[in-house]
Amino acid sequence: MKKTIFTSILCISCMVLLTHCTQNKVENADTNSTSHPGDSAAAQLMSNQSEIDRGRYLVAICVCDDCHSPKIMTAEGPVIDSTRRLSGHPADSKLPEIKQSELAPGKWVMGTQDLTAWAGLWGVSFPVNLTPDNETGIGAWTPELFIKIMRTGKFMGIESGRTLLPPMPWQSYRQMTDEDLRAIFTYLKSLPPISNKVPDPLPPPDMKKS
Repeated sequence: MKKTIFTSILCISCMVLLTHCTQNKVENADTNSTSHPGDSAAAQLMSNQSEIDRGRYLVAICVCDDCHSPKIMTAEGPVIDSTRRLSGHPADSKLPEIKQSELAPGKWVMGTQDLTAWAGLWGVSFPVNLTPDNETGIGAWTPELFIKIMRTGKFMGIESGRTLLPPMPWQSYRQMTDEDLRAIFTYLKSLPPISNKVPDPLPPPDMKKS
């Protein structure tokens, strides 16, 4: 009888101990798998910063500043106007008179001293404002729209619209991956917005009058 009671007590003790251990394992697993809200935010911030850094690098090697950033003439030549970087052709910049004879086939000229206007048989083109200003820049654009413009070479991605004008090298940029184009867009959106309404391009010259 005593042996039976002892055996029963031993079995009950083992069952209690086993249940307690199992519960601890479940609680520990729940604790380890719980993610803190700040963890995902930090990961997203790191990912976003990495994309911005990638975009900054691509904008530099794709020489976007050459056309889209107004220049200041110095003793050492033209330098980027840092207060208007990537804001496109200045609205207050005056376009000098361009002789039609200078726009013959195979010829094209730089229209302004700040190096943000270009003239050829296509007319006169003005680099757009690439800063995230909502009214005059790309503030209202989406990554999808930006990628579509680069892929199609069409103004605002409209298939029936005009083609992006020279010297915009969209034929080369369209070869970039979606990831790289998205990184460029993310970087541009991180810039300080600059209000600058770039004029519409001017039509081609009437060569019959030249």
